[in-house]
Amino acid sequence: MNKLFLENSPIAYFIDDTANTEWIVFLHAAFVNHKMFDKQFEYFAGKYNILAIDVIGHGDSINTKKEDSLESMSDWINQIFEKHNITSAHFVGVSLGCVFIQDFANKYENKVLSLACFGGYDINNFDMDKQKENSKAQMGMIFKALFSIKWFAKANKKISAYTTTAQEEFYNLNLQFKKSSLMYLSKLQLLINKYPKKAREYKLLVGCGQYDIPMELDIVNEWADSEKCEKIIIPNAGHCANMDNPTEFNSCLEKFWSNKE
Repeated sequence: MNKLFLENSPIAYFIDDTANTEWIVFLHAAFVNHKMFDKQFEYFAGKYNILAIDVIGHGDSINTKKEDSLESMSDWINQIFEKHNITSAHFVGVSLGCVFIQDFANKYENKVLSLACFGGYDINNFDMDKQKENSKAQMGMIFKALFSIKWFAKANKKISAYTTTAQEEFYNLNLQFKKSSLMYLSKLQLLINKYPKKAREYKLLVGCGQYDIPMELDIVNEWADSEKCEKIIIPNAGHCANMDNPTEFNSCLEKFWSNKE
């Protein structure tokens, strides 16, 4: 994967365009970076062209200016598409990444072949009361992050992954997160319920890990019922199902994309 930087932006991105076929775009969860998808890069290399992006404030996307905002993520992704002549792609998001791939689809629907959202929610039809249910726990986690990233990462790994191996991988990536980047995540609500819900012109897959929090399982089930779309619950996995059970995660994506109906 070649590391590149998008001009006039803080965004670092990683490309493997050797497959000469369809593209996959990967957007990672909060507090980590594109490397959470290492097992997916290994599996899909040579089968698809791959684009992975570090979200603003994460990974190598930290050389920000005062005016930079997560609201620009979809436009930055589009600029990468234009720079590399990418006409369309399959999008995969985990947790926070689901927000950005949906926002891109809201603005650039004609460039989306499919969306696969794991551990996320429908940003065009989100019940804010569900967020309030979880806000107290989130504030406690943010306090830990402000006090000590190491303390935060130790607690966060148990929420974000189920297997011991994935928890340690997540922990090591989380340690690289900067406290100053919390300011970008605080604006996430600006992307929620911004656009009206409408019929999608592309395929949608929603899912989460078997051992994700009960609220996420409820959200995924309700989302799938509402949209009549494909759903997958990844066994032996938590919130970051791609890290806990990469074999099953990769397999379900491959089946999803190969089904042209």
